[in-house]
Amino acid sequence: MLLFALQAFPQIPPGYYDSANGKTGVALQAALHNIIKGHTVISYAGLWTAYYTTDDKPNGKVWDMYSDVPDGTPNGNPPYTFTFGTDQCGNYSNEGDCYNREHSWPKSWFNDTPPMNSDIFHIYPTDGKVNGMRDNYPYGTVSSPSWTSLNGSKLGPCTWPGYTATVFEPIDTYKGDLSRGYFYMSTRYYTEDAGWAGSPATTGSQLKPWALQMMLHWASVDPVSQKEIDRNNTVYGMQHNRNPFIDHPEYAYLIWGTPTATGDPGSASPQLAVYPNPAADHCTVILPADLGNGILNPVVVSVTGMRYSPGFKREGNLLDLNIQSLAGGVYVLVLTGESAVYKTKLVKE
Repeated sequence: MLLFALQAFPQIPPGYYDSANGKTGVALQAALHNIIKGHTVISYAGLWTAYYTTDDKPNGKVWDMYSDVPDGTPNGNPPYTFTFGTDQCGNYSNEGDCYNREHSWPKSWFNDTPPMNSDIFHIYPTDGKVNGMRDNYPYGTVSSPSWTSLNGSKLGPCTWPGYTATVFEPIDTYKGDLSRGYFYMSTRYYTEDAGWAGSPATTGSQLKPWALQMMLHWASVDPVSQKEIDRNNTVYGMQHNRNPFIDHPEYAYLIWGTPTATGDPGSASPQLAVYPNPAADHCTVILPADLGNGILNPVVVSVTGMRYSPGFKREGNLLDLNIQSLAGGVYVLVLTGESAVYKTKLVKE
């Protein structure tokens, strides 16, 4: 335990992502794979001990994304909590009996082989009963659930376009967490997936189109949280690799493109991808190809019609906006391209 505690707080090493700079698409995915491959393997049994520091809530309880109800949400008290060690599964019959180890990317999809079967970046402590109900179903969206957990996770027919069979839908608060874990799996095991069984959502280590679009959308509506940042830093102290999509959320869109329905769904104009959103001091804009290389004049418009010209820095097809001087609230970001005007909603925290 002392070893894990001493390793719990590493940050991104200087130059860690240098070899990925300026790349997009498959070239970027390959570069990131080379950065994070060959990690130090934690044994499957060792995950129990790792969870004490990777998945602990501020109150010291187990942070279970299948049972947690975050503070500030309706009915914000979780229906039950788990104590490390004491409530470790074990046998279960009902929710709240115990927690076990959930392969968010089900192990049957990769034939339960190492090192994937103990890679903590996709294995979380979760309630045994909910884990069992999720089984090896893909994640998806559900409007008519056949079963609902006490925190609101759902099992039922998929409503996301492209798939209609049974899926498991976690609560909104953790959809981004799980999507970035999937992007990690697709990149860590890129070209290392020979013989993987696959699934309705995956071909080898790569997501099928319907699942990829959903995961990109989930990542855009649930930005990186402090929970993910802390977990990424702690896991780095153990496995000696990182989840690049937590450190750089924009990498997902540079590899696979922007999700459908990003931005303001009510707008008829072409839309932009902005991350994080809401943002505090800075945000990153993925620039459309037809903007060209001309002079950019991004404009931010308030709900009362006031126009602001934020400071910005462009690197390739990425635009870093400095929004420190904006008051908190909802704005429209406008960029004018050679053939279209792009707009999206921007929320300043």
